[in-house]
Amino acid sequence: METVATEGPRIAVLGLGEAGGAIAADLAAAGAHVRGHDPKVPAPPGVVDTGGDAEAALGCDLVLSVNSASDAVDALRVGLAGTSPGCLWADLNTAAPALKRRLGEIAADAGIGFADVSLMATVPGRGLRTPMLVSGPDAERCATLLRPLGARIEVLDGPAGLAAERKLLRSVFYKGLAAAVVEALDAARAAGCEDWLREVVAEELTRADASTVDRMVDGSRRHAVRRTVEMQAAADMLDDLGVPPLVATAGRDVLRRLSAPPK
Repeated sequence: METVATEGPRIAVLGLGEAGGAIAADLAAAGAHVRGHDPKVPAPPGVVDTGGDAEAALGCDLVLSVNSASDAVDALRVGLAGTSPGCLWADLNTAAPALKRRLGEIAADAGIGFADVSLMATVPGRGLRTPMLVSGPDAERCATLLRPLGARIEVLDGPAGLAAERKLLRSVFYKGLAAAVVEALDAARAAGCEDWLREVVAEELTRADASTVDRMVDGSRRHAVRRTVEMQAAADMLDDLGVPPLVATAGRDVLRRLSAPPK
């Protein structure tokens, strides 16, 4: 029979998928009393499996909502029935800043604390040590509860939604870059030179440094007209290769906007 820690903070984890399950397991291993709920996934060893969000939140100092942005409001509304004054609700879902602010307002109306937490790297292999940003009225209290258990948290001085904003700004860059690489390699595969392009991409990423950002931004602005034509040619080539030029046409449109005279 599994034993569950009775010392340490009482923490509920709502959503025990890839991210939530790893975080819940690490919290339990660090000495927290962890209660969890997920309608599709059983709780990992050391975590008390409960029958619902409100039951999981019952008597907890901290509730971590790690389900999805589409479920975040419902999870909070349902979970409130199990919270008590002094409880802190932390939303770890990737969501728009406006949704995080709405969650904060719901929590405030219910008389509990709120923190907007953004996971800034993939959780598998890191678990609770995944770098996190936290903002909102109870950001510091959230960090105080989780840091002694091994969490890596940077507190942002600002309202709920600020941490989400930082994460999504990074996503525009990083996920956009990943999409560009995927599209370019698909086209290179169709053209019979995927290995060559992989080496080119790896070399460019390896050589990148702080000055790379300035060169990319300044060069795009200075040569926007010429590069708009170049990216249209690239999009036409991808069409010929049978690869939808989604990123290529988006890049063309950004360059076209940069080349437009100021209004």
